[in-house]
Amino acid sequence: MTIIHAAQALLPEGWASEIRVAIAPDGRLAEAPAGAAPDHRTGLLLPAPGNLHSHAFQRAMAGLAERRGGAGQDSFWTWRQLMYRFLAALGPDEVEAIAAQVQMEMLEAGFAAVGEFHYLHHQPGGAPYVRLSELADRIVAAAAETGIGLTLLPVLYSQGGCDGRPLGDGQRRFGNDTDRFSRLVEGAAGAMTTLGPDAVLGLAPHSLRAVSPDALAQIAEVGLGPLHMHLAEQEGEVSEAMSALGARPVEWLLDNAEVDARWCLIHCTQMRPHETARLARTGAVAGLCPVTEANLGDGIFDGAGWRAAGGRLGVGSDSNLRISLSGELSALEYSQRLRDRARAVLADPGQSTGRQLLEAAATGAAQALGRGRGAIAPGEWADLVALDTEATALVGRNGDTALDTWIFAAGDGLVRDVWSAGRHVVRDGAHVARSRIEARFRGAMVRLGDAL
Repeated sequence: MTIIHAAQALLPEGWASEIRVAIAPDGRLAEAPAGAAPDHRTGLLLPAPGNLHSHAFQRAMAGLAERRGGAGQDSFWTWRQLMYRFLAALGPDEVEAIAAQVQMEMLEAGFAAVGEFHYLHHQPGGAPYVRLSELADRIVAAAAETGIGLTLLPVLYSQGGCDGRPLGDGQRRFGNDTDRFSRLVEGAAGAMTTLGPDAVLGLAPHSLRAVSPDALAQIAEVGLGPLHMHLAEQEGEVSEAMSALGARPVEWLLDNAEVDARWCLIHCTQMRPHETARLARTGAVAGLCPVTEANLGDGIFDGAGWRAAGGRLGVGSDSNLRISLSGELSALEYSQRLRDRARAVLADPGQSTGRQLLEAAATGAAQALGRGRGAIAPGEWADLVALDTEATALVGRNGDTALDTWIFAAGDGLVRDVWSAGRHVVRDGAHVARSRIEARFRGAMVRLGDAL
């Protein structure tokens, strides 16, 4: 049993001082034995949220899509065409190296786990690998190396649009019918047995654009872990759903599926107030990726309306353009401030914005990733992040003020230690395998540069 002594720790009931936290051999938190000497001391201990939405491979194309195109206005759809071209250069070794790098960066930013929304399945051109789950297996191998808590979400992507048209050339690496997808998931489940007991396998129908109503119903009936889906991200998606399905995406989903706490709906940036309230009442988690949503020009999630309706939320890094837990949380709040021309929009009166954002992200991601309650409490996974209270930015700061300073002023450089289900993977601000992982990533990037 590992004992951590924290000068301050954020517990479900609030801040506690001079507290000892025990990590049992199974990776869960336990009551610290009386009189046991601490193995580790820290100043500020927090529940470490999960990153609930990632496309790992896109980390390697960060910065490549910032040049404005020719005629017309750049958008998500023009970005997607560049992403399709980039995919042609990725092989299994590159996928694994990129995934390990991005998982390492997530851990160093303070995330303890990741929901990998994995839709890159096949070879360039669309032919399956000999082992259908080859690329899912590479995500699992990366998680085994980094120690991140993995919720693997194999993605069903079977059509090119809401009207059922065939997949386009750039989408063929994603494509499966439901039978082949089931076999792919079975292979991925076998690979997941190599990870720790906190590993979770879920499912992800990509979007209403990419799966038929019948296929969505089939997946929703499978009793396998969390269920994630992109929803109402773009105005073009809304128009397409209206034309092909006769309803806006959120309305159609709520009228045709039993959405509940098992679901995590990603983005939801194109919702009307009545849709926001209705979706919030289902108990589903809104998976928000504010940095990516801003980069792609998606729109602004109605965080204020969602909170007013009792909605649950978490954050993810999606395209992995920039890996930053504090950055995602601050970007979420800042988007609300810019829209409403107000401050502290996502905080209750008299409360710390940073604390309410962190607690919402920890509990929401834990629900969405199948990782318990996301709290420092006996029986929960030991997903913990310790901040460097010796840092200049935190001089004279503690409790809520320290959290606000980290999220809105100082950034991820304050992250000193991270435990994922008890695995002490970040020590003194760096991942324990950083040099090896980074060297392999650099090699992959050289190969990709030569191929593009």
